[in-house]
Amino acid sequence: MKARDLDKIRKRTYLCIKRIQDIVLSAFALVILSPLLLLIALAVVLDDPRGGPVFSQIRCGRGGEAFRLYKFRTMCVDAEKRLAALIPYNEMEGPVFKIRDDPRITRLGRFLRSTGLDELPQLINILKGDMSIVGPRPPLFREVQKYTPYQKQRLSVTPGLTCFWQVSPHRNSLSFDTWVEMDLRYIREQSWLLDWKLIFQTGKTVFRREGQ
Repeated sequence: MKARDLDKIRKRTYLCIKRIQDIVLSAFALVILSPLLLLIALAVVLDDPRGGPVFSQIRCGRGGEAFRLYKFRTMCVDAEKRLAALIPYNEMEGPVFKIRDDPRITRLGRFLRSTGLDELPQLINILKGDMSIVGPRPPLFREVQKYTPYQKQRLSVTPGLTCFWQVSPHRNSLSFDTWVEMDLRYIREQSWLLDWKLIFQTGKTVFRREGQ
């Protein structure tokens, strides 16, 4: 058997095992963390009763396929309407918008973002198959429209809950080009061992509140 054929078999096996692992771990986590999920949902509503606890948004998945991403709401209800006025203050290069002291973020939202707990509803996306536990973060379509052909390579795999960028300290201070290089590095090197390394690093990031 040719080396190329062996590589294809290994890749298919890895992707199959990864999908099974995603289903088992996400289902298990949803059951075990259900009290925490309910507590966070209640806290979000109490902190800002003008909106619901969960925010959903259309994101770009593998191969440009659209899906609805879920996360705990960390911004005020009119956040999208206020975005245009904040664009001039964008601190990220490239198509991504991020500012350190975004005035749209709620009090509780800052804590949820710093710990990554706002991302927990994406366990549902993982269970459905829209996302994987590990993979490049899913972008907005308005961001993808500004991608170069090189940057679009990050859409060649299923997006994930965590990745190299997600576990990087002060990740929002990194350039978008650096972010893309991290994602392409994962795509090149992805393996069962690397996935688990990133999962454990994500746990450390949550406890150390290294997110932004």
